[in-house]
Amino acid sequence: MEERHRIDTAALEKYLGFKIEIIEQFRGGQSNPTYKINNKYVLRRKPPGKLLPSAHAVDREYKVISALHKVGFPVARPHVLCEDESVIGTAFYVMDFVAGRVLWDPSLPGMTREQRAAIWDEQNRVIALLHTIDFQKIGLTDFGKPGNYIARQVERWSKQYRASETQRIEAMDGLIDWLPKNIPPEAGTSVVHGDFRLDNTIFHPTEPRILAVLDWELSTLGDPLADFAYHCMSWHIPPDKFRGIAGLDLAQLGIPGEAEYVKKYCERTRRNFIDPSHWDFYLAYNLFRIAAICQGIAKRVLDGTAASSFAQEAASKTVPLAALGWKMVEKIHGGRLSGRAA
Repeated sequence: MEERHRIDTAALEKYLGFKIEIIEQFRGGQSNPTYKINNKYVLRRKPPGKLLPSAHAVDREYKVISALHKVGFPVARPHVLCEDESVIGTAFYVMDFVAGRVLWDPSLPGMTREQRAAIWDEQNRVIALLHTIDFQKIGLTDFGKPGNYIARQVERWSKQYRASETQRIEAMDGLIDWLPKNIPPEAGTSVVHGDFRLDNTIFHPTEPRILAVLDWELSTLGDPLADFAYHCMSWHIPPDKFRGIAGLDLAQLGIPGEAEYVKKYCERTRRNFIDPSHWDFYLAYNLFRIAAICQGIAKRVLDGTAASSFAQEAASKTVPLAALGWKMVEKIHGGRLSGRAA
């Protein structure tokens, strides 16, 4: 356990009402420190220290997984939310520990072609399932503001980026200027995860089946295609940039191509098609967004509040991800843009 994230076990025992025999911090969770208790429960908390506005919303995580668990969507069973910071210093919640596989590398080394195909198809199934759940029927009508999702997100992440800016990145300046002027018509409203990727899921120990989707901090009501495009950034990011599969021999690996994957999602969500220019916008937007997130991590590294030993690596991705986002804008405009660079 990292010293700055150490928990007062006695105070936690008193609050939860049972003896804590083992508590250990997970290596992931760069945003909100996460702990395993007695190999049975998981505690997720806000990090200590000065935080960016609206970040680290463990209360929102608890609300959405509570609603989704009731309708059988794969999330860990939630138990309690504590917003009283006097207990362990920050707000936290407790949920079940789900035993299974966390797969970090999207190329899925060591698996057969058939196993990789099944893993990717299961991710597709689960994100499509999320986007077809009626948020009103499960009590999440007030979980976000329907409409203008992209505009609000661009504004939010632009502010978050500026608040954590440590150097000038021309590609980010270009994206902040271009994105709000080129937003396509909204594709609808659903619960969006905000960070749906392979390593935010727990797979069954032996089956290609997701037992739980993790890390709901960025979830809200929004445009499902923006959420799905974030998930699909893997096809546009090289492995050395940020856990991507761009440039790999996907056919040899048994991983579907992006077009095939998008088609399957459309079938599952009963969507006829996705306008290619709109899709490229969603990708540019998401590359900007993840670059802004990485910049926030970079700032926390400098401030000493980053919650993971992997934070420094994530922080180094801001510039290359911003550059990829701006290249997507140039693609939309046929390479006619100039004056902005990484």
